Amino acid sequence: MSDKPKILYFVTEDWYFCSHRLTLAKAAQQAGFDVSVLTRVNQHADLILKEGMQLIPLDVRRGGINPLYELWTLWQISRIYREIKPTIVHHVALKPVLYGSIVALTMPSLKVVNLLAGLGAVFSSDKLKARVLRPLVKALLGRLLRRPNTCSITQNNEDFAVLLNQLQIPAMALKLIKGSGVDTEKFSVLPAPQEPITLALVSRLLWDKGIGEYIAAVKYLKQKGHHFEAVLVGKPDTENIASVNSEQLQAWHQEGLIRCLGHVENIADFWRNAHIAVLPSYYGEGVPKCLIEAAACSRPIVTTNTAGCNEIVGEGINGFLVPVRDSHALAEALEKLILDEQLRQKMGAAGRRKVEQEFSDAIVLKQTLDIYQELL
Repeated sequence: MSDKPKILYFVTEDWYFCSHRLTLAKAAQQAGFDVSVLTRVNQHADLILKEGMQLIPLDVRRGGINPLYELWTLWQISRIYREIKPTIVHHVALKPVLYGSIVALTMPSLKVVNLLAGLGAVFSSDKLKARVLRPLVKALLGRLLRRPNTCSITQNNEDFAVLLNQLQIPAMALKLIKGSGVDTEKFSVLPAPQEPITLALVSRLLWDKGIGEYIAAVKYLKQKGHHFEAVLVGKPDTENIASVNSEQLQAWHQEGLIRCLGHVENIADFWRNAHIAVLPSYYGEGVPKCLIEAAACSRPIVTTNTAGCNEIVGEGINGFLVPVRDSHALAEALEKLILDEQLRQKMGAAGRRKVEQEFSDAIVLKQTLDIYQELL
């Protein structure tokens, strides 16, 4: 039996673990941990297994609210925790934080790291399901995050303030780590591509990501006679209450407003052919990884002045911040960048500097590994 400490990552989706946490898990291995991953397995099992990590499948449903199924899921998580006997569990995003922390209440010696990568649709959406769940989720978090041997991470100052002031989580049990990190060698400074100017929104295709406002701004600018391309990179998320449906995407495409590229595997290479990053989100972000990656590639950004988005963008420095749900303000900001090549270059260079100083893998990995050592 290995004497190494064991760390178990609990993430709902294997693709999300690979895109946002695989680099961290590899760093934990290098720091001396045995690593296991508890997730719903879809298409990325080989990628996880080839890194020498134990992969534990779990049929968890991010949007599920069926009481019997959710109780069954909780029982499965409890059984797995007791079989694996991890030293540390690292819960990533809201549902793993809630369910994993409920199980951890029955295991007092277990060290727990809760990563709230944004508070998400439950906190930000005005849909009925979100409004019903919100008081329950707040009450649960207020209890679970106070558990001894627990550290909770937020990615932006606004979420930190919610946990500290509204949920009354002690400051000593909270950490602020900005974003998921980015490989600044893979996402490197890129030269400006050839025209036409291309706007790109890279995200899961949710209304709360500002997809509707993006389309409205594009339509307005095209009606003004500006020549540019607008693309959407990503897919609908059928388990999210705010997902855009495929029929709507097809209608926008046929109208000539956007090109829908679907999932793009190599985002670093994609930014070679796009000029401006757009994300008019009001979703409840952590710090959007898509914006960090765009800034690392020296692309200017137009996003909303809301939690998480305003961590990566300094107004007028590496991009523009616009009010949420304001397609006219969004169009005006985009117009400035469409018309001004020097401004795009200046803001792109400033974004690259910001990533190197605040959001690189080296910074985020060190901060997270320091938390593991403190818990040990």
